Amino acid sequence: MATLADVARRAGVSPATASRVINRSSKPVADDLRERVLRAVAELRYVPNAHAQLLARPQRSVVGVVVHDVSDPYFAEVTRGLQRVATEQGRLVIICNSYRDPERELEYVDLLRAQQVAAIVLAGSGYHDEGVNALLDERLTAYVATGGRVALVGRHRHRGDAVLPANEEGARLVGAELRRLGHRVVGVIAGPDQLTTTTDRLAGLAAGLDEALPTERIRYADFTRDAGARATAELLDSVPELTAVVALNDSMAVGALSVLRDRGVRVPDEVSVVGFDDMPIAADVTPTLTTVRLPLAELGARAMTLALDPDADGDRIETLPAELVRRDSLGPTPT
Repeated sequence: MATLADVARRAGVSPATASRVINRSSKPVADDLRERVLRAVAELRYVPNAHAQLLARPQRSVVGVVVHDVSDPYFAEVTRGLQRVATEQGRLVIICNSYRDPERELEYVDLLRAQQVAAIVLAGSGYHDEGVNALLDERLTAYVATGGRVALVGRHRHRGDAVLPANEEGARLVGAELRRLGHRVVGVIAGPDQLTTTTDRLAGLAAGLDEALPTERIRYADFTRDAGARATAELLDSVPELTAVVALNDSMAVGALSVLRDRGVRVPDEVSVVGFDDMPIAADVTPTLTTVRLPLAELGARAMTLALDPDADGDRIETLPAELVRRDSLGPTPT
């Protein structure tokens, strides 16, 4: 297999000159020398070492994506949209899982900035911790100052383009439908309380119900099926008169359905259940799950499109709509 030294020897140039041509360095190389190097590459069928290329030039063909957890169905869909646009534009995507650890998120931003990636996309809820937010703003500002671009999915307190799901409006639609159906004792399985997504959805739900949500009817939990099941059991034990349970994502709603089924509680005849996000499983469970549909793949696609737009003038904010999807798990309040 031919080496860089072989190419340089065949072209009659130094290895440094051959490297500049092959790695498309910004340093000038005379046209005749460039042609000799490229001809030698073709004749020797030289294949550049990808790792060496990464070390030799800034990663402007690479985009860094930081998500909370790509194994979560929500982020899997968002990432699918991100990757589709990146692939169409010939970009490689590096995906980093923060697992909702703000310190790890900061470390990934530092790492991607050091690699000089073309853009950084942060996908997932923001945090209420002002100290963490200030540190992230500091790092993003420094990165943008070097020519990098930033796009955000689902958070609205940092510099950069942002694509936001209509979390508050979607939850308001749920609350209004519950109120229309006569539900007055509603329990909520919320996400982690340090996330802005949780706060936004709770605010929308309260607005739709036209009442404040009593703290004794809210349980904060991780966005997982098992956490949703545990929170539902706690709610049923402490507030047995519940007529509806709203889970702020579909995974937690599936956990709620399992607990109600195990306890012999009929859904929706005795207790209604509503989820959020409209994951594929929502249409497959029994009863099928009423939920809020968010255009998750489109959120990712729009964020990547904005991140790779070189002609942007100032930060842009787009909000994509939410839709209430009525299925079998929601019914009128029991009489």
